[in-house]
Amino acid sequence: MRDINLRREFANYGVHMPDTAVYAQDAWRDDFHLAMDAQPQLITQANAGIPAFLANIVDPEVVEIVIAPLLATLISGGEIKKGDWVTQSLMMALAEPVGYVVSYGDYDNGGTVDANVEFVNRQPWHYQTIKRVGERQVEQWGLAAIDQNAMLDRSVAVTFGQMQNRTYFYGVAGLQNYGMLNDPSLITPITPGTKVAGGTAWVNATADEIYGDALRLFAQLQLQMGGNVQQTDRIVWAMSTTRLIQLSKINAFGISVRDMLSRAFPNMEIVAAPEYSTGSGELTQMMLPEYRGVKTVWTAFTEKFRAHEVVRELSAWAQKFSAGTWGAIVRRPIAIASMLGI
Repeated sequence: MRDINLRREFANYGVHMPDTAVYAQDAWRDDFHLAMDAQPQLITQANAGIPAFLANIVDPEVVEIVIAPLLATLISGGEIKKGDWVTQSLMMALAEPVGYVVSYGDYDNGGTVDANVEFVNRQPWHYQTIKRVGERQVEQWGLAAIDQNAMLDRSVAVTFGQMQNRTYFYGVAGLQNYGMLNDPSLITPITPGTKVAGGTAWVNATADEIYGDALRLFAQLQLQMGGNVQQTDRIVWAMSTTRLIQLSKINAFGISVRDMLSRAFPNMEIVAAPEYSTGSGELTQMMLPEYRGVKTVWTAFTEKFRAHEVVRELSAWAQKFSAGTWGAIVRRPIAIASMLGI
């Protein structure tokens, strides 16, 4: 009855607590020294919510970093294996027919023919890398659903591919190992035509001026080959990725450079690689990839990918991988015409 009377009394003052059974202990009823509205101090640290990781998710799809394309083999027409990992050198024979004639006479035995053979040497470069995997490391990555061992295997393959591609363009310093861009047998690049807007760069050139440079480069290729190349032959034209877009320019008749090239050179293949943006300027090469069954360039290797034995350590594993490269062996330099400064 007392609680009911208290609720009625509180109701007269606008306070309604119908579910309250006890308001205070009897010992506290008349003790006005107690501050009933005071909040107690926290013993624990104040928290604004749940731990952040409880509201976090991990996307199961792993996004791989984009790397530059490996296009040396596409330009050369494919890779070739020469030797193996114990090979130390490569010797190639270059044969040149020579001779001279004299006026005919029944009793004259003048004139002669011969063949000059030159032996050219190249050296391979063998390289390696090591993959190491720890027991705890594998299990930790497993918590994120990532196969660390498989990712490292892919890293080996990508690293080897990048190195192989680089040697095909630049070779290896200190060895008789060269690339398509720096082989000492390559003929000196010609200069593009001067553009109306100034300079030789294609950025400031018209479609007709770029097409004119293409014809100039083909004429150089014909000159080097002694006329043994036709516009209908299979031709590979390589340039940098920054210059490829310039072939989309159109002339006053709405015809693009590509369209003009496809009409003049029906079997031309245009390939773009970042390596043609060189320290000396923008380079382009027009190549006859094959002549009379002989490839112009070998992009060659001794071993593409050799996986050695897995070595067990105390709480880890290690494995060596190796490969070897000859760089790019330019067998017929006259079949490559270059232009620098586009």
